[in-house]
This record gives sequence, structure tokens and C-alpha cells, in this order.
Amino acid sequence: MSIFYLPDLGEGLAEAEIHDWHVKEGDVVLVDQPLVSVETAKAVVDVPTPQAGRIVKLYGKKGDIVKTNAPLVEFAEEDKGTVVGRLEASQVVLDESGVVKSDATKVAGKAVKAMPVVRALARELHVDLNQVEPTGLQGQITEEDVKKSSGDVLHGVRYAMAAAMEKSHREIVPVTVFDEADVTEWGVDSDITVRLIQAIVEGVKAEPLLNAWFDGHTRQFRVQENIDLGLAVDTADGLFVPVLRDVAKKSATELREMINRFKKSVHDRTITPSDLQGATITLSNFGMIAGEYSTPVVMPPMVAILASGKLREVARVHGGVVALRRVIPLSLTFDHRVLTGGEATRFFEAVIKSLG
Repeated sequence: MSIFYLPDLGEGLAEAEIHDWHVKEGDVVLVDQPLVSVETAKAVVDVPTPQAGRIVKLYGKKGDIVKTNAPLVEFAEEDKGTVVGRLEASQVVLDESGVVKSDATKVAGKAVKAMPVVRALARELHVDLNQVEPTGLQGQITEEDVKKSSGDVLHGVRYAMAAAMEKSHREIVPVTVFDEADVTEWGVDSDITVRLIQAIVEGVKAEPLLNAWFDGHTRQFRVQENIDLGLAVDTADGLFVPVLRDVAKKSATELREMINRFKKSVHDRTITPSDLQGATITLSNFGMIAGEYSTPVVMPPMVAILASGKLREVARVHGGVVALRRVIPLSLTFDHRVLTGGEATRFFEAVIKSLG
């Protein structure tokens, strides 16, 4: 037997989630034939078949988490004759059109009884029917049994987000400062996100230490030459953070084109893993939805994140009189292991001045 192990997909990640198998046990495949799609770093990546031959075993099912360098597929050494594949003892019966008629499958000595609609639900919720306690008549597994067993297990993008947040909580020593920028003089067609990105560039010019990576294990701190900005994008599937490369050298028009392109690729789920890696500082513009201030989360190895709240009108003393002014609430979180309050607030001051 020959075993193919899940490779490092070039992202340095420790695991991936099986998104879809394109083959099944017993299939005879060719080199580079699509083998499996895995979800990692919030992107779906196709893994090609590394060799020709017959598949003996698939390690894992849709929704399972597989560690990098763990067994993924087992191939037969050689294929003799026509092989249909290894069949488990089964009570499944198909009608003339191939539709399941009976509802019990015997796996590892245990009869699993469930109607096709229940099996479909189990696949959707990533539930192993062998682990479900049946409550229906004659030992049938019901839809409620499946839903009860599914719990609230996270998968895909939300799983990656949860792991990232846990990493930040373990490693970062966060401090958040709050302020606001007076943008009364902005035109009605001002591009808020682009203006915020440009303001971050000015902040980094004033205090380059906020555009840096820090390795908490080796205590190595490295200021980054390019500003590769991670832009948080909210979706129904969870949070994506595509990286806008070298934003300091981009015009407002180029920045808007990059933002639109990434938003589309995130929506279509065509964004590549490389487009989600390597940010040096992050912007979260949650004010496009609601909210004023927040405590945004710094993702290591980065050391800072700026968040903007919802633009609003407030009464402020301006020119010696009280007047209505338009302001954007801002929140800056920084890693206090490596940055001082003075460094962070000098950056913050430059950001606010740029927006005014």
C-alpha cells in the first residue's frame, strides 16, 4: 500500500478542513486528477492526485479536520483486473433508478437506520451517524437526533477565525486607545475606507514601529518596509482579511479597485490563500454597519490594528462656538509587549491629522 499525506500547502498551517472529496474508495485515478478540496486559511484549495492507481481508503470525511502531514489517501500498489472497490456489509437496497429504498447500513457491526433525508442532513451538519443515539421507532435516527448531535461545532471560515482569536488571546498583551477625527470638511462622495487607508500610511510614516511583526517565542521584532494592509471583510460565512499590498504606493483609484476586487473574490470564494497572508497592519471599518468604538483584536505577528466606527454628527466647540461637526470614532489596539503608549499615540495623532 502507498499512503499520500496532506502536504503543507505553502501557508505554514498546521491543519485543513475537508471541503469535498472528488473521488471515492475503489476509484481508479490518474496523476493530477482532482482529489479533494480542503479549506484552509479561509480559502478553498484543490489538492491533485499525486499518483495513478486505485484508491483503497480515504482518511476522513467532509468537515473533518486533517493535520498537515497526516494520512489523507491510501493507494493500492498495483491494480489487478477490474475492481469495484471494497464494500462494507450493507443493507442498503437501490431501486432501478439507483435511489435508496431501504434505510439501514451496517458499519463495523452496528446497524445504522436513517432515512435518506436524515442522512442528507447529517452530511450537511457534518454529523457521524455512527455516533448518534437513535430515538425513533425501531431504532431509527430522526432529524432531531442529528440536530442534537451536531451541537455548535464550527467549520470552515468560522473555525479558522476561532483558532486565530484564541491565538491572539494567548499571545498578545493588548491596549486600546480611543479618539475621533473631525471630517466635517469632507465632500459627500468621500471614500471613507480609502481615506482611512491613506491615513494609516501617514501614521506609519510618523511611527514606523506599528507596521511590524513580532515573534513572541524568539522575541524578534522586525519593522516591515512595505505597508501590506489587512482589510477586514464581513461575510455570512465569517470574517475574511484580504491583504492590500504596498498601499503606500497606490493612488486612491488603485486602492478602490483593489478593495472592490477583493470583496468580489471573497464573495465568490475565489480568493487565494496567498491573498490572505502576510498583512503588516490591519484596518477594520465596522462603522459601515453600526457601532462607535471597539477593542479590535491584534493578530500576531502583527502589532497593531485600527478600527473605525460609524460616522456621526455631534455638537462640538469649533472656532469658539458650539456647532454640529461630523466625526469618525477611532479605536487603536496595539501589542504592549513591544510598543509603548507614546509610540502608539504618535501614530494615532498622525492618523487623525490626516483625516481632518
